[in-house]
Amino acid sequence: VQLQASGGGLVQAGGSLRLSCAASGRTFSSYPMGWFRQAPGKEREFVAAINWTGRTYYADSVKGRFTISRDNAKNTVYLQMNSLKPEDTAVYYCAIGPRIGVYDYWGQGTLVTVSS
Repeated sequence: VQLQASGGGLVQAGGSLRLSCAASGRTFSSYPMGWFRQAPGKEREFVAAINWTGRTYYADSVKGRFTISRDNAKNTVYLQMNSLKPEDTAVYYCAIGPRIGVYDYWGQGTLVTVSS
């Protein structure tokens, strides 16, 4: 299984970015996908997840600002990030696993930097 994350970059506070994660090597549509992030000097934390039915889950810190979605035809999961804040600065990772909360493959990460 391979996951390729992309879409990170530098954005001003209040701006938007859309991250993408393309998956290969697994029947994508049958598995939950998640986004996590790790800021400098901090532990990796959960951001959002989506199961195979399209049900979504969010960390409280991003609710109302971030939207996770998936396109099973393209084997891709997205993270639309709006109203970005400097505290959203982190390396963002996508992951796939057998069920929500359990992930066994991870992408390489994409850096998001939000300037104040």
